[in-house]
Amino acid sequence: MRVFVTGATGWIGSAVTDELLAHGHKVVGLARSDEAATALEAKGAIAHRGGLDDLDSLASAAATADGVIHLAFKHDFSDQAGAGRSERAAVQRMLDTLEGSDRPFLLASGLASGVTGRPLTEDDPSPHSGADSMRGGSENLALEYAGRGVRPVALRFAPTVHGRGDHGFTAALTKIAKERGAAGYIGEGSARWAAVHRSDAGQMVRLALENAPAGSRTHAVAEGGLLSRDIAAAIGDYLGLPTVSVAPEDAEAHFGWIARFFGMDLTASSSRTQELLAWTPTGPTLFEDIAAGAYELPE
Repeated sequence: MRVFVTGATGWIGSAVTDELLAHGHKVVGLARSDEAATALEAKGAIAHRGGLDDLDSLASAAATADGVIHLAFKHDFSDQAGAGRSERAAVQRMLDTLEGSDRPFLLASGLASGVTGRPLTEDDPSPHSGADSMRGGSENLALEYAGRGVRPVALRFAPTVHGRGDHGFTAALTKIAKERGAAGYIGEGSARWAAVHRSDAGQMVRLALENAPAGSRTHAVAEGGLLSRDIAAAIGDYLGLPTVSVAPEDAEAHFGWIARFFGMDLTASSSRTQELLAWTPTGPTLFEDIAAGAYELPE
């Protein structure tokens, strides 16, 4: 298949690109810069110049593709509503381009939901709808096209997609721990995060492209729920630092922007995804990656 991938040079997207190329697919990656274009071409992918706000560019790439994997997102925590509106506009334009074609459209989503007291499952709908909601309500928007000649699939990624070179949540927590001289968690540390290794996430996306039915919600989750105090302890053990509780009222001052996420319960099951796609995560666990130095900080 000829697959248009946004975010193709990002942390997850580069793993997806490698996975697709290794299995005989042709990748057309969205590139915002010469550096990104060069990186894609060095892998044997095709660079398509443009950005998320260039809707005509997105539409032209989607129109000539056999399928679309949309992974890019503006992670602007100072204007989350604006980022959501931008996301919705981009998703809407690509979906309208694909309407009636029966081609797949996969898009990145997350595990944040109103579900409490149990892991989120693939049967649980996203509570986010509308342009001003989280990620512009793009998951629900996309799934509406299942009856309009598109094969939409939601890719719900664990909050930590880990591995060597990760610059996301776990890397931020590690940096904060080194700066503070202690690895912290919030309150009792009972919030839980799901996790998945980057290589497993890349494989799941490729299998979803090839096999997931229209309207599917898939969970890129290998470990369903790791306690935040255990994540902090693993970071502390690696850095040789103590592990401490941070009072909820002090969390923002201690952790900064990541406090709002580290205090959330983001736990999920992937049993139905594994069965649907014949997918079995085999990569290292988060704690194995931390212990092996995947989050080593420069001196």
